[in-house]
Amino acid sequence: MESALQRTGSSFRDVYQTYLPMVYRIAFTYLKNPQDSEDAAQETFLRLMRLEKPLQSQEHCKAWLIVTVGNVCKDLLRRRRQTELSLEDCRELSTEPALGNELMQAILELPDKYKTAVYLYYYEGYSVKEMAKLLRQTPESMKSRLRRAREQLKQRLGESLDE
Repeated sequence: MESALQRTGSSFRDVYQTYLPMVYRIAFTYLKNPQDSEDAAQETFLRLMRLEKPLQSQEHCKAWLIVTVGNVCKDLLRRRRQTELSLEDCRELSTEPALGNELMQAILELPDKYKTAVYLYYYEGYSVKEMAKLLRQTPESMKSRLRRAREQLKQRLGESLDE
């Protein structure tokens, strides 16, 4: 633990107390969830404790923490995406009776890229920018996917859907 920080002249406790708020804020910007952000911050400082090569200065330590917390968050998001259920597995989980089975069936029949966009936007409440970041797309492509999905849903259902 001390070997990584010895050149900075700081103890682990000092670094932790100084940079924990920053690391947590960065994690929260990625994960949008307090519990996941705490986990990411904890993992980041665990990696610092395990780091064997010495950090040369406080600035180097801060930069290392920023890069590492970003990588930890990306890993968490990647794992979360891989373990999530598909929309087909969640067919029965629709809790909003106003949506009805007909709409859900039409959504499930959309191509995956449109289905995912509709689900994230309308069911999970993600903004276009958040979806773009999560799916590694541009906001413009996400807007286009939503527009095309709405058009396909209108054709399939034969009624007007509000945006």
